[in-house]
Amino acid sequence: MANKIVRIVLIIILFVVFFELGLFGSYTIVTAEAPDVQGLIDMQISKVSSFLNPEKVNQVLIKDPTPVSISNKKDIALQMEALSKVDGVNYDSINVTTTEDPDDGKFNVTIEGLGYASPNSTSGQIVITQTPSYKIIAKGIASNKGTGLMVDKDTVTINSVLKLY
Repeated sequence: MANKIVRIVLIIILFVVFFELGLFGSYTIVTAEAPDVQGLIDMQISKVSSFLNPEKVNQVLIKDPTPVSISNKKDIALQMEALSKVDGVNYDSINVTTTEDPDDGKFNVTIEGLGYASPNSTSGQIVITQTPSYKIIAKGIASNKGTGLMVDKDTVTINSVLKLY
């Protein structure tokens, strides 16, 4: 019985060692520099401990996002356009959602909008309407101002720009 326990412990130790060696090797390949061993280990420990923290169980559970109506859609559309480097963002297509309580003052929001690229007019045709070329997903911080809920445009960061086909 003790022999089986020793084998299991050795297998776990070998798994952890090979995992860490693979992590350091892939870090070296991707960044082309020596890995920060202490930094990588600290990051792994903090991620695992935050996941196992019983106080944050509520954050781990997946919540349905709540739609939020903001009053500065045009400013946010212009900010998303500048950050994502597309030719335009339709402010009517912007959807703002949150998984947090909007009554708590400042809260995180997810912003989605449709972006446009300049038309390729090789045939000489006039383009009157344009179909969206990109779906832009961003994050930001919203708060309740005197005119309603507003997203602070300086906190907007682009998460992804997806090409639509």
